[in-house]
Amino acid sequence: MPLKNERKSKVLVIEDDAGIRESLFATLGALGFAVGEASNGEEGLTRLRMVDYDAVLLDINMPGMGGKETCRRIFQNYPQLPIIMLTVRNEEQDIVEALDAGACDYVTKPFQMGELTARLRAAMRRTQPSTPKPQTVLAIGEIVLDEDSRRVTRGAEEVHLTPKEYETLRFLMERAGRPVRHDTLLQSVWGPVYGNEREYLRVIVNQLRRKLEDDPTQPAYILTENHIGYRFRAE
Repeated sequence: MPLKNERKSKVLVIEDDAGIRESLFATLGALGFAVGEASNGEEGLTRLRMVDYDAVLLDINMPGMGGKETCRRIFQNYPQLPIIMLTVRNEEQDIVEALDAGACDYVTKPFQMGELTARLRAAMRRTQPSTPKPQTVLAIGEIVLDEDSRRVTRGAEEVHLTPKEYETLRFLMERAGRPVRHDTLLQSVWGPVYGNEREYLRVIVNQLRRKLEDDPTQPAYILTENHIGYRFRAE
């Protein structure tokens, strides 16, 4: 529970099922969150213009504007706002589409509230401002990552990455030439409650290869270390 004078984290629940909305409102409220509600994507976007939320819980299947389109619009307007998608399916294509739309995580219904709140807190911690660091530029081959501006370029062309793609690339480039274990990479990018969600890494790495490699099927930069993880090539 938060201390009396502590600011409550604000979470927006966008979900067309009234029962799930009420359950999340009551449970998250009891855990110390300030919870806003919206029954569809259009209403959710309106509420985001009115209140500075710290995170969004978003149902992937809704009438009208679907969850994926709502996620894309939220990400375009609020790129640092963590979005966790809620869905009844757990197929890799759904994960690909959710993360590609800008979601930072993906939770399958029915979910345990303990797991959901842990992932919610981890997502919000990742977006909290940290102590400023001196500007750092990582350059390997044609790939240049500027940590100060969060810009990535390939040759003369800027590469647009989602937050998780950027964080994954930065972590690998900082350790260029060294294998990075799956669980280490997951915990660095998503938080300490992660470690077994290798499908997340497959999605993100495949997306990065499509954006950075000449031939994504024969990568020259992001290499697979069988049964271990991934390695960014050394200069």
